[in-house]
Parts: sequence; C-alpha cells; structure tokens
Amino acid sequence: MEDNRLSLRVGGHRWCRRGFLAAVAATTAAALTACGPATGGPAQGAGKDPGKDTLTIGISLSLTGDFADPGKAAKRGYDLWVSDVNARGGVLGRKVSLKIVDDTSNPNQVTTNYTNLITKDKVDLVVGPYSSLLTIPASQVAKRYGYAFLEPAGGGPKVFAQHLDNLFFVQPAAIVKQGDIFVDYLLSLPPTKRPKTAAYASLDDPFAAPLADDVRRRLEAAGIKTVYAQTYPDNLTDLTPVITKVASAKPDLLVSGTQSEDAYAQVKAMIQLGFNPRWLFVSNGANNPVEFPDKVGKDNTEGIFTTGDWFAGSKQPGAPEFVKAYLAKYGGAETDIDTTSAEAYSVGTLIEQVAKKTGKLDNETIISTLHSGTWQIPVGDLSWDANGEPKGHYTLVQWQKNRLTPVYPVDTAVARPLTTKPAWGK
Repeated sequence: MEDNRLSLRVGGHRWCRRGFLAAVAATTAAALTACGPATGGPAQGAGKDPGKDTLTIGISLSLTGDFADPGKAAKRGYDLWVSDVNARGGVLGRKVSLKIVDDTSNPNQVTTNYTNLITKDKVDLVVGPYSSLLTIPASQVAKRYGYAFLEPAGGGPKVFAQHLDNLFFVQPAAIVKQGDIFVDYLLSLPPTKRPKTAAYASLDDPFAAPLADDVRRRLEAAGIKTVYAQTYPDNLTDLTPVITKVASAKPDLLVSGTQSEDAYAQVKAMIQLGFNPRWLFVSNGANNPVEFPDKVGKDNTEGIFTTGDWFAGSKQPGAPEFVKAYLAKYGGAETDIDTTSAEAYSVGTLIEQVAKKTGKLDNETIISTLHSGTWQIPVGDLSWDANGEPKGHYTLVQWQKNRLTPVYPVDTAVARPLTTKPAWGK
C-alpha cells in the first residue's frame, strides 16, 4: 500500500515534513512549466487514433532509488494485468502495451517522464507511479493535458488537496484514514472490554502523524485516556528512548503512527525493553507481509493490529483470479504477495471495466464514467469524491499464526481478533 512503506528519502536526501512540502510545491510548479500552455481540452488526451491495434499506456515507476522495491512491486502488478487482459483478447479488441520509464524515485524526473510520455510518445493513457511525493507532480501533468490519472499508491492529504477531477486513488480510502477501522473495532466492544489508557508514538511526516492524531481524537472522545503522546523527528533511528517513555506510562494500548523503518525500530525497542502492551496498533510497516516478519522476527508479530486493502485469502471480486495469475507468473506463496502489486493490478481492471461498460476508451470517458457508481476490483468496492479520494474504508488485520489475517469488519473477517497481545516470541 502506498506510503505504507514510504521512505522519505529522495535523490539521496532524507525528507522531513518541511522538505516534503517544499518538494511538492517545487515539483508542482515544475510540472506546470514543463507542460507549457494547453492547446485543447480532455479530447486532446485521447492519444493516438483509437482505431489502431495497440492501446499504449505510459507509466513512470521507481525502478531505481529509494522507492525501487515498491516500484518494482507495482510493475509486477501492471505487467500481470497486461498479460491477463491480452490473453482475453485485449481491451475492445486492442492489445495493451506498456511504456514504462524509470523516475529514479525523483519528483523532478517524474514530471519530465509524464510530459514526454504524453507529448513525445503520445501514449493513449497514463497511470500512476508509487508514492504521494511522485503522484502530485505526475497528476498535474496529466491534468494539464486532459488525461485521466488512475494511481495505485498516492493517498496523502496533499494529493486530494489539488482538487483534480481526473485523479482516482485506487485504494479504499485516503491513507490517513487507515486508523479509522481500528477505532471502529475498539468502539464496537463493550466499554468494559476496551482499553482504558492509550499512548501515541508517531513519525513526523504528512501521513503517519495525522493518522495517529485522528485515532487519538476519536479515542479521547470515547473516554480512553491519553497517558503519553510524542511525535518524533524523521531522522531519529534509535527509538529506544521514545519507547522507554511509553513503557513508563504503562498504557493498555499503544498506537504507533509509522511508515516502515521506524515501525521496525519501535517493535525492536519494545522487545529489547520487554514492554508488551495489551493492544498494539502499528499503522504502516506492519502491513508488509514479507518485510515486517523479516525485520522484527516472525515470532514477534503475533497479535499486532494493522490495516490493509488486499490480503491473502480475500474473496473480493477479482482477488482470487489475481492470486492465481500472480502465482502462475511469478511463483512463490500467496502470503508473500505485496499489496502494491494488487493495487497496480486493480488499476488495470478499472480501465477494462470502463471499456466494457461504455464500449469506448478515451480519457474523457474514463473520467466521467468513474465519477459515478461503485466499482468492484480486487482491493475493494471503490467510489470517489470530486477530488479522487475514495469513499470506503480499509480492513483491520491482525498478525495471527505468522500471517496477516482480516479480523474486522465482521463481513470481511476470517478470524476473531485476539483481544490480548501474546508475549513477544510467542
């Protein structure tokens, strides 16, 4: 899931909140400059002759740089959809071809890439990169040229603050709403079964901190007392001092607003200090089915709550077919599939569904069609507001028996939640 493993390190530099926002402003301005004046409306974004045999889709992905791992996971998802749809005869009888270029995890390069894909390569459609940092300037370029912009991994608040009607985030909800489903679960319990006290430790970035703040606001309103809260800087690598203070407050619940490396560091510090809260929610990092158990030890994951959209064993329409195709193409186990691959694959299925519903596939049609109705894809049933923010919710998952297991809401749960976290190493 986008930003779930987002490293705020771009072009060799680590980005704090201020650096991130500055980069967004700079790259957005660069996008407008690079694009130049528009010479037409949405019809211009239709690309080449729609009657030609090949439908070409342009993508800028982080194949190198700090976002390379999730960027490559997105590429697997996109490639898999193309293989599947072409085996079915393509889209409206047209074979699909991808034009993928490397943005090196750099927001300036992503602006150049999408400008070239549209103006020089004249691709028919474009779809999104990995991360909000790159999605913001990329979506500006797409808007400038009248292209629809379906994107799998850019759900930060600044993405939707652009108010772009051509943008569609292909996850169930905005990233900062990942904590809502956990709060909904806690408040579904009888008051005597809920935690009485809570601590909050969150990374100072545009995604993790707002998520933890939102959880705190709702839990305090429900009468759950805050006994500790700290937002730590993004350059803090040893989180032992933070967790030491958390442990001394003796909370029933710890809400960790994290990304990736700091999530692993928090858990490692808890293990080292022997601090084991009854309830532990780790927003990001913990929802990676491969890296999290590898970083903290597979015997130290049991009982930890997090959230997700796609998960192993999902019965969401299209999900079983996605898994079957993924394992046939790439091998491995279902539990090792990165959610970013499922999200990128879902972008393709949306394109396919629009074509099937309307009998045509140009950018204006995609934009207008997706702004109505609900669309069933492997990562959920999606609909969007005017700014491309999804209207749904994530699934609460919990590490049980070495795998991410959906536990809430009840209609998607495959197991009951553990209401007391087991000791570390069990």
